[in-house]
Amino acid sequence: MQCTRCIMDNVGDDTIQFNEKGQCDYCSSALKEKERVYFPNDTGKNKLTTLIERLKSENKDKSYDCIMGISGGLDSSYLAYLGTVKWGLRILAVHIDDGFDTEISIRNIERISNFPNFDLKIIKPDEEQFTDLTKAYMKAGVPNLAVPQDNVLFASLYDFMRQNKIQTFLSGGNFALECILVRGNTHHAYDLTNLMYIHKKFGTKPINKLHLISQLKRDIDSYLLKIESLRPLNLIDYNMERAWKELTDYCGFEYYGGKHLENYLTKFIQQYWFYKKFNVDKRKSHLSSMIISNQITRDQALELYNKPLYDEEDMKKTIDFVLKKLNISHNEFNTLLNNPSHQHNDYPTSLYIGFKRNVKEMLHILKIA
Repeated sequence: MQCTRCIMDNVGDDTIQFNEKGQCDYCSSALKEKERVYFPNDTGKNKLTTLIERLKSENKDKSYDCIMGISGGLDSSYLAYLGTVKWGLRILAVHIDDGFDTEISIRNIERISNFPNFDLKIIKPDEEQFTDLTKAYMKAGVPNLAVPQDNVLFASLYDFMRQNKIQTFLSGGNFALECILVRGNTHHAYDLTNLMYIHKKFGTKPINKLHLISQLKRDIDSYLLKIESLRPLNLIDYNMERAWKELTDYCGFEYYGGKHLENYLTKFIQQYWFYKKFNVDKRKSHLSSMIISNQITRDQALELYNKPLYDEEDMKKTIDFVLKKLNISHNEFNTLLNNPSHQHNDYPTSLYIGFKRNVKEMLHILKIA
């Protein structure tokens, strides 16, 4: 069954629910949230002006006004452009070079690094250990193979925030393109218990050189450093086509094919691993988000969705690249792909994340407060 308002359906998602009009709970929830978080109007303009003035005032005696992560994708790149070029913020940015960046992404990141008032730090995790951890996730048969990427990024971000006394994290996350996200077939990137178990069971190399972070450590740091995480793209009329054009006109930013396709590993996960192993097509949520933010109509979304998910020859090259980096043969990969799939909670998970204990309570227990 497919939603009559967006294009979400129950293929690969047994959590979705529909009302008597055939409208799903994803878009119904997003429409309710829209009035609370998305301000593509004068209200957003006023909120943004107040925010920028506050960040500049509070950090005038520091080297940076805020910090952000840079993937090389549209959302973070456009936010970096707005933050530095349009708003005049001094930004410290962190990019994780995990060895899977596409050639286009590498060129785009180089362009971004030349933005004014922009200090880009590139972190290269130990290649042998990082690839072994990622390979362990594939052997575990779980959906979110990007957990190592995300965890290493945020561990680095929190380090830089601590070192530079930065309290504000600017996120490229946004309502316009991400208001609908599939609930199933994912897992918390900060579940270090789950990560360590998967690595111990399926990994072959030590991971002692990788800088990782747990949810508890993240919450403690957030509390002690008084960190705020903000989504400025929710305070503007964030339109994908306009953002592409602005970036292209300003610095020659290149199109890399679609959302989350700026990195070979995430491209493989989004277009192939999710689809082939879990019957999940991520385009449904991306296009449905754009319907809710009035960037495309449902008919336009269906037209785009009915096109092939990927180009066969291009995906073959992507798979070859990923398997070579992970030192996995095609025969081994086919076996892993056809093995029974697992959810992350089929393996031990963090009790802290499960119970979501109050941070102050945990700090008291640990005698930190």
